[in-house]
Parts: sequence; C-alpha cells; structure tokens
Amino acid sequence: MTLLPRPLDLTTVDSEHAVRIDITGDLDYDTADLLLEEATARLSARPGLEDLHLHCAGIGMVDSMGLSILLMIGRRANAARVRLHLDDRPAQLDQLLSITGTLEYLTAKPPTGSAATHQGTAESPTNATATATERRARTGSPTGPDANT
Repeated sequence: MTLLPRPLDLTTVDSEHAVRIDITGDLDYDTADLLLEEATARLSARPGLEDLHLHCAGIGMVDSMGLSILLMIGRRANAARVRLHLDDRPAQLDQLLSITGTLEYLTAKPPTGSAATHQGTAESPTNATATATERRARTGSPTGPDANT
C-alpha cells in the first residue's frame, strides 16, 4: 500500500508576545519552504516577539528537507532572540530529532542574548569554561580531552 503525501496546512495565531503556527501534513521537500516562509515572516514582522511555537501534533512525515527547515527556523529564531518551541511533537518527529542529534539543539537552547542567559539560568560557554577552571583549581588536576596525556 502506497501512502499519498499529506499536503501541508499552516494555521497561525498571534498573541501579544508569541506566535503559534499549527502544522498539519507532511513536512517534506515539496512543502517545507511554506513553513520557513511563514515563520520568517512572523519573526520579521514582530520585533518584540518572545516565543515562536510550532505546534507539531499534526505533522506526518518529515524528510531531510523538513529537518533542514526546522534547523533554519531555529537559527532565525535564535538570531531574532526568540525562543523556539516545538510543541506536542509526535513520536516519529522526536525519534528523527534524537537520531540526528538535533532534539536538544531545537528544544533546549535559549536564544543568544536572551534574558535567561543574562540571568544565569542557562549555562553559556563562558560559564562552562569558568566551571572547568574552578574544577581544575579545586582538584589540582587537569580536566578535558587532554587530561590523560
């Protein structure tokens, strides 16, 4: 039995500080650009936007182009200092994101320069270096990839 591609349907809801895009259908080579265009338009039109929610419950199949578009939206949201949320992800999307190593990148990374980063709720590279330096000072031994040489 051959499954026919499900056309992509996007429904966008704006609120004061957030945009929610409900995604229904396949996110693939033929349709993924539609999502990128919609997300980019919303990010560009709303300089005070804080959160971009992609509601994923209705997503069917996601191919490499669909994954690429999600990553591109993540980069654009990060550049706009907007938190990206992939809400209600179906199991097959979580599996794809886990296998490709992109789950944490798309779901846990605060935007660069966000209030969370400045308030210390997210570990920045600077904080990570300081932590390693403090650990070395406490233990008197080197840490990291060259620690055993």
